[in-house]
Amino acid sequence: MQNLNTVESYALDEAKRHVLFHHHKASGWITFAKKESDGSWKQYHYQPAELASELPNWLGDNIFFSQNTFFKPQRRIENIKQLRALYVDIDCHNLNYDPHWVAEKLNLEVFQEDIPSPNFIIFSGRGLVCIWLIEPVPYQALPLWKAVQNYFYERLEYVGADKKSIDSTRVFRIAGSVNSKNGEEVFVDYRHDYRYGLRELQAEYLPELTLARQNTSKKPGRKSKVVHLHNVRSLHYARLLDLVKIAELRDYDLRGHREQICFLYRYWSCCLTDNLKESLNQMLEFNSEFKEPLPKHEVERATRSAEKAWKAKSDVKANEEAIAKGYPGAGYNLKNATIIRWLDITPEEQQHLKTIIDGNEKRRRKRERDKFAYREKHNAVTREVYLDQQKENTEDKLWQLKQAIKRHPDLSNRKLAAQLAISEAYVRKLKKYLST
Repeated sequence: MQNLNTVESYALDEAKRHVLFHHHKASGWITFAKKESDGSWKQYHYQPAELASELPNWLGDNIFFSQNTFFKPQRRIENIKQLRALYVDIDCHNLNYDPHWVAEKLNLEVFQEDIPSPNFIIFSGRGLVCIWLIEPVPYQALPLWKAVQNYFYERLEYVGADKKSIDSTRVFRIAGSVNSKNGEEVFVDYRHDYRYGLRELQAEYLPELTLARQNTSKKPGRKSKVVHLHNVRSLHYARLLDLVKIAELRDYDLRGHREQICFLYRYWSCCLTDNLKESLNQMLEFNSEFKEPLPKHEVERATRSAEKAWKAKSDVKANEEAIAKGYPGAGYNLKNATIIRWLDITPEEQQHLKTIIDGNEKRRRKRERDKFAYREKHNAVTREVYLDQQKENTEDKLWQLKQAIKRHPDLSNRKLAAQLAISEAYVRKLKKYLST
């Protein structure tokens, strides 16, 4: 490591404390990013064990790191490995509020009342970021994570919370770095190290989701807005993961379907992140992995209507007009049959997908579930397992017969059968195996 002056040494200590406190015992790739003076981003990914040695390379202006971790060195929503924190970025400078005044206001009015106390607050130069550390949960929990994230955002909206900042791939400024917009140093106010359980938070602040899960009644009922949004997010995330799986199954050779698959990716990403810019960037990176990517300007233009549809979902008038026409609401409410037709998804491919499946695949899965339930109930085994067991039994009896003949070469088949506790006919059958 190069020699550091006093200021750099202090900044490094602050950065280490911040990152290691946040990502203690993390698993997966962590993203570090730097915003250059020309507005471009430099981005690298590290494993947790590399953080201490790499941090000296990330000092200075406009340094950020990811709040969650990723399966692979790509900061995209489908690559989430561990969801490790909830967070809300408060752009209080837009309301001419002082960040320290806002922090005290929240202490008095919100924390421990409407929402729990954050583990720490990042004073990012012109605003602040509240961070709640959670026990790590896998990517499957993203819809629930998003529901709690939205709840926290809504409670802080009155002091300037930024809805675009609550997506799962978010990066925030690191302690010890400098915000070049006003030259202020970023620092962290640490409050406690308790990691919240995501289910614990949901049960306390969004109990209607628990009731919805427990309600097994088939009777239709009016769902609350929270439950409805949670169900929609779950569907959108599962469908986005299915898109990525289709690309993998086809080895990213998507000629003939590139525009449609990018359009769907951009639309569902908008629905999940509520961030148009981030959704566009992630879609462009996804497109770049194709064997023959579409040109940037072409794919942006071809998928622009995805943004328009997402905006309509939040428009009261647009929703009223859509409902009046018989639709569930504004935006795209695509049927599985439509997506399957658009992307020419084969029955074989559907076996690897979660939600984009037709009636035949649904029935096939039901038959498999029914078979499994029957086997569980009756302690039955599959034909493959049965044949393996029979083969093992036959080999065992062959070995026993060999040993018996070796010890008593003159015994008749009847006596051998009695000794091995099998039928005389079975002895003759086994002897045929021995003679071949």
